[in-house]
Amino acid sequence: MSTGNMRPDGPGADTAAATGRQTAVVVGGGLAGTTAALALADAGLDVTLLEGRPRLGGLAFSFKRGDLTIDNGQHVYLRCCAAYRWFLDRIDGAALSPLQERLDVPVLDADRNRLGRLRRTALPVPLHLAASLATYPHLSLAERANVGRAALALKGLDLGDPALDERDFGSWLAEHGQSRRAVEALWDLVGVATLNAVAGESSLGLAAMVFKTGLLSEPGAADIGWARVPLGELHDTLARKALDSAGVRTELRTRVASISRTENGRWSVEVPGERIAADTVVLAVPQRETYDLLPDGALDDAERLLAIGTAPILNLHVVYDRKVLKRPFFTALGSPVQWVFDRTEASGLTEGQYLAVSQSAAQDEIDEPVAVLRERYLPEFERLLPAARGAKVHDFFVTRERTATFAPAPGVGALRPAARTNAPGLYLAGAWTATGWPATMEGAVRSGVSAADAALAALDRPRGHLFREAA
Repeated sequence: MSTGNMRPDGPGADTAAATGRQTAVVVGGGLAGTTAALALADAGLDVTLLEGRPRLGGLAFSFKRGDLTIDNGQHVYLRCCAAYRWFLDRIDGAALSPLQERLDVPVLDADRNRLGRLRRTALPVPLHLAASLATYPHLSLAERANVGRAALALKGLDLGDPALDERDFGSWLAEHGQSRRAVEALWDLVGVATLNAVAGESSLGLAAMVFKTGLLSEPGAADIGWARVPLGELHDTLARKALDSAGVRTELRTRVASISRTENGRWSVEVPGERIAADTVVLAVPQRETYDLLPDGALDDAERLLAIGTAPILNLHVVYDRKVLKRPFFTALGSPVQWVFDRTEASGLTEGQYLAVSQSAAQDEIDEPVAVLRERYLPEFERLLPAARGAKVHDFFVTRERTATFAPAPGVGALRPAARTNAPGLYLAGAWTATGWPATMEGAVRSGVSAADAALAALDRPRGHLFREAA
């Protein structure tokens, strides 16, 4: 595998001529692009993967800070995320990112200093959450009953109804008897973390998909999984190893200047010093970059890509001189703090404790100076975690993803394009495409699956067994 810029006489000049096999170029080495490249290579194509960064993994990556390895942000997945689970299996990373045996989310009310839990049993849906809801201390008895009725109404929604995309989730919840407290203590607790928007700014269609799939499909669907190693070990190191084994030519630090059709109906992908010929091209880059690379006529209304908004995620990182959190993670109410994870072991820290705090829907804070955030949040950690009150802070730093996800606003569904384009042999991938999912790792992998599936169908190529299982 080469990781430098390509040469004019490099092996990608015309792989088809050298091997007689069909060829594909995948632009973008995030989860969507890596998935597409693996799936196409598994089906027998000669694949070249081009990534402008010096690493794979897209927006789920790691970096070094001193002796520690830091994830840019905390990422989790659920048992219902079949495509991402396939991806973990495909790169031999499943054991490094295990799932809970059963859903168990500690929820700490900062104002009342009271801990509640959202847990499931092995009972069938919806009884699997009944015991947890009945004893959930952050809602009144009447609020709990109303939540149950709203959940049943949500379960009855038709996810195929396009009208759901035009409505916001917050107004639907209000119509179904949900108090402001219920939205804060339950619906937004889950929704903000998965949708990256509060209920009032989220498409009902996407919100219904999240809750129906995660909480109301199978008893174990919402069990949470997360990497016990740095994300870079999974999405870069193991992914590169899998790509190498599959025969994919991976080129990092390589920006694509243009893509165009050739006279013989194939594709030409221009990068510094080389033009790569291909039968199939998959664009697995953000919507703005996709818009810039799309040939004329590839989409009926390419301008709609620019109408897909983005939403930020702010991540706070705190290194203490001692252990201040006993649990692997918790989420908070009555506090600006959202979800807190213990990343001590994964980061390589040997003394003290390192906590990562994920703040979704962070429009109001994404550009705040580190000093302001430190002054705001360190007292909150002391309020939430009594053991932090006497602890010394060795480090406090911030990572910011200003365009972390697409904004799941009402109407976004009509803007998200399918994998196929009007140009034969050209396909789109990315969590922002029409996967039916919000912008998650699962959505990204599904988009890569969809793009590769469409390409292989057009080439009349069979798909591999594991790939079929993920679809």
